[in-house]
Amino acid sequence: MLDALSLTFAPVIPSWLLLAAAVLSLALLLLGLFSRASGLLPRSLVLAILLLALANPAAVHEDREARDDVALVVADRSASQSRIAPRPEQTDRALSRLREQLDGLDNTRVQVLESRGEGSGSAAGTQLFQDISDSLSDIGRDRVSAIFVLSEGRIHDTPETLQNLGVDVPIHHLKTGRENERDRQITVEEMPAFALVDQSERLRFRVEDLGGVQGNGQAEVTLFLNGEPVEQLQVPVGETRELPFTLERRGASILELEVAAAPEELTELNNRVATTVNGVRDRLRVLLVSGEPHPGSRAWRNILKSDPSVDLVHFTILRPPEKQDGTPIDELSLIAFPTRELFEVKLPEFDLVVFDRYQRRGVLPAAYYNNIAAYVENGGALLDVSGPDYVSPMSLWRTGLRRVLPAAPTGEIFEQPYRPDLTETGERHPVTSSLLDQVPRDETGQPAWGEWFRLIDSDPGAADVLMSGASDRPLLLLSRQEQGRVAQLSSDQIWLWGRGYDGGGPQRELVRRIAHWLMKEPDLEEEDLLAETREDRLVITRRTLDDDTDPVEVTLPDGQTRSLSLEQRAPGRFEASLPIDQQGLYRVEQEDLLALAALGAINAKEFEDPRATAEILDPLREESGGGLAELHAEAVPALRKVAQGRDRHGAGWMGVLDRQSYRVTGVERTPLLPGLLLLLLILGGLMAAWYREGR
Repeated sequence: MLDALSLTFAPVIPSWLLLAAAVLSLALLLLGLFSRASGLLPRSLVLAILLLALANPAAVHEDREARDDVALVVADRSASQSRIAPRPEQTDRALSRLREQLDGLDNTRVQVLESRGEGSGSAAGTQLFQDISDSLSDIGRDRVSAIFVLSEGRIHDTPETLQNLGVDVPIHHLKTGRENERDRQITVEEMPAFALVDQSERLRFRVEDLGGVQGNGQAEVTLFLNGEPVEQLQVPVGETRELPFTLERRGASILELEVAAAPEELTELNNRVATTVNGVRDRLRVLLVSGEPHPGSRAWRNILKSDPSVDLVHFTILRPPEKQDGTPIDELSLIAFPTRELFEVKLPEFDLVVFDRYQRRGVLPAAYYNNIAAYVENGGALLDVSGPDYVSPMSLWRTGLRRVLPAAPTGEIFEQPYRPDLTETGERHPVTSSLLDQVPRDETGQPAWGEWFRLIDSDPGAADVLMSGASDRPLLLLSRQEQGRVAQLSSDQIWLWGRGYDGGGPQRELVRRIAHWLMKEPDLEEEDLLAETREDRLVITRRTLDDDTDPVEVTLPDGQTRSLSLEQRAPGRFEASLPIDQQGLYRVEQEDLLALAALGAINAKEFEDPRATAEILDPLREESGGGLAELHAEAVPALRKVAQGRDRHGAGWMGVLDRQSYRVTGVERTPLLPGLLLLLLILGGLMAAWYREGR
């Protein structure tokens, strides 16, 4: 316990009024001196006593309890500090030695702060002083006697002055790392945020060797697109280079550049840089080939024309060759239709070809059907809407398209009312699984949409049957043919939904989803692996048409791997989640499927230059009077208590301030002018003045 005595005043009247009374009393005293009035001394004594009484002086006695000084030891556990050897080992040894020495100092307590230093994300770098400021507020800035920072020095929120930190204590830097560190890094200097699908774009990048060029001045760089290597090349170190790339799908794609490691490199964590590019399609080119006119012909044209992103070319056979009515040839058409240009020269430029109840009429040569089949096999998309003509001798099945069409006609046509329904596969497939969310089933278990009246029976073979019709026969079939895709709708009456017959149905949504699946929309892939970060968890989704799925392998940003089993959440949908606490890129793999997800910035700022340095912290350390210790070359310096105003570090030692902090446990206030004493003094003064004036 410490005792302290002090004098305080608690005026019984406002201070300004007490001051005015003192000035008036002084004026009266001067006037009395000038006029040589008798009894001036005792009168002045009375006024002084009255003013002192109004000031209400008291002696204050405090009971104080001494408090220990607190030495704050900050261990930097950020990624650049904890993932590069031998920094973690150096930190642990220095931390242990500091604890021992600080425990041996009088009236000193140790508080260790293990700081990850991530702040609001890896894009901000190591935010160490934010954690220090929070700790100072909890401890009390008047108790902190020293701050020891154990770090490689890559701290991105270092205050400019001690005033910004709010303390005046020595900040000592114990620097981890090795001498003459060297590192190779790759950075992207320019990258488009958006790129047109199937069109070449360019990125600009640079490979640099920090701390001196290593090897022969050349580096091997590999470009990855969504986890798959697409190009490899040799580039000179220190020069900016351009690299072309082409996106193959809509939506977000992750481009990664990886540079081969250099000899004696500090870390390979910054040898890979990733960025996200959003793929967008230009206007979609669709070729619609209509055969025999029917009520649904205009429905297909209207659906495609209503989409502003679709550039539609409509080829219609209005007059079959066998129709003879004597009309002169030069009056049949003003302009010859460019069949050769469409079906041979420019066919690869179309994103989708649609046959709507088309049959062989002698208009298109047999070679053109082979061209369309080859177009599909090379990555094109084909949609066939079948009518009664599909079972006729003029069917498309009897052309070169047979090798890509998914369903073989059986020759039977169902002409009866039925409601299209989803098959078990259709309830799993992304193209149709969400249709029942818009139009649920009724009390009989049937989808609450309108009836159709015709179905062309077929043998689906290996195709996926998503919807069934009359007698549970295939209605909607999807098939992959080498690099391309084909869809077949075994009825020409989807237009009934668009007309609202019997309540209508999701015609436009179904057509849109079929078209987007044909054009390889990522969100509609039936066999896909997805990963996304939600707050502090990595959520993994596996879409499949199978009843079960294998575990997935997750690679964390620090290179560690985890194996996760997935649980079924809905038909064809399996999920798993993993708590995460690392910033960076997560890779999820299952056999030949790969998904990427990023938490915070993909490329951490602190790995832009991971070499240990004292330059960042030096200005603040020197202002505070703190010392610097290179842990790779020397042991932890000795610690000693120092008084305020003395040197805070020296050769082989670091200082800890003696703050002499205390806590007041009790206060006793004793008035210096008790009422009786005050009355006696005033009466004595008045009697002395009366006696002096009476003589």
